Amino acid sequence: MEPLVLPGTLDALSLIRQFVREAAGQAGLAQQAAYDLQLAVDEIATNIVTHGYEESGIGGDIRVEVDLNSERLAITLEDSAPAFDPRGLITAAARLLDAPLSERPIGGLGIFLTEQKMDGFEYEYRQGHNRNRFIMRRPGGKGLAP
Repeated sequence: MEPLVLPGTLDALSLIRQFVREAAGQAGLAQQAAYDLQLAVDEIATNIVTHGYEESGIGGDIRVEVDLNSERLAITLEDSAPAFDPRGLITAAARLLDAPLSERPIGGLGIFLTEQKMDGFEYEYRQGHNRNRFIMRRPGGKGLAP
């Protein structure tokens, strides 16, 4: 699949979800795995738009790339918002689960869910771009080959 490049706005999220759904279909992912992947990508894409671009007062694009081989499907989101490694929130988000509902802030669990549902999740900041990579094993795939 050719990469998808869209403005980093909330309006782009439905197109990103559709793109991920099509990639999951091409990869032959089971319905639950496809849903988990779509949800994880949507959570991070929403954070890129709201926190990375809107709250920073800047604009930019989100590039969505698909990398498919016999073992796995990888979806990469790339943006030019300020550097932010979401993996640093995993432990803090996990602690929220132990707090009573009345004491939990709104939000904050997206990255935790991403980490729990993906077979692999990677982040890097390179040449002024954040790169979030979501990895799912394909049916019959044995590993997470690069």
